[in-house]
Amino acid sequence: MKTYVLSALLLAATTTLAHAESHAMELPAAMEVVAGDITLSGAFTRATLPNAPVAGGFLDIVNAGAVDDRLISAASAISNVTQIHTMEMDGDVMRMREMPDGLVIPAGETVHLKPGGYHVMFMDLTGPLIEGETIMVRLNFEVAGEVDVKLPVGATNAGAMGMKMHDAPAASE
Repeated sequence: MKTYVLSALLLAATTTLAHAESHAMELPAAMEVVAGDITLSGAFTRATLPNAPVAGGFLDIVNAGAVDDRLISAASAISNVTQIHTMEMDGDVMRMREMPDGLVIPAGETVHLKPGGYHVMFMDLTGPLIEGETIMVRLNFEVAGEVDVKLPVGATNAGAMGMKMHDAPAASE
């Protein structure tokens, strides 16, 4: 438990430091993936320091369908435990917690998995995430089923305020 609290604090500190950056940094382009009514885009993760126990995965999920879907789970070879998480402020403390029932993706809406909010949490990493590499994550949706998505590994402050991501070309996988 202490490791995860410390990890959450480190993630929050990294985000805070990234906000102080004055120049815009670009992330590598991520492909758009379509599965039924679900479209995934803007996927990325951040580089980690050696021996870091956790990392986060981020992307936008669009549900163009007429019924709600739910992101039930995620899995990746980069971690021994992968969960769907939320991060919320509780007074002056940022708290991160698992969403055991998954994350609802409402019909006709977009849900953003981003630093400081909903995200895929990679715990007990099998090795460092290295900037410039790409990791594979399998997302499991209640309606759309299993979807594999590639997450480019950006800088440790990738996706923070003042940073932009390349526009990705559309492609179905």
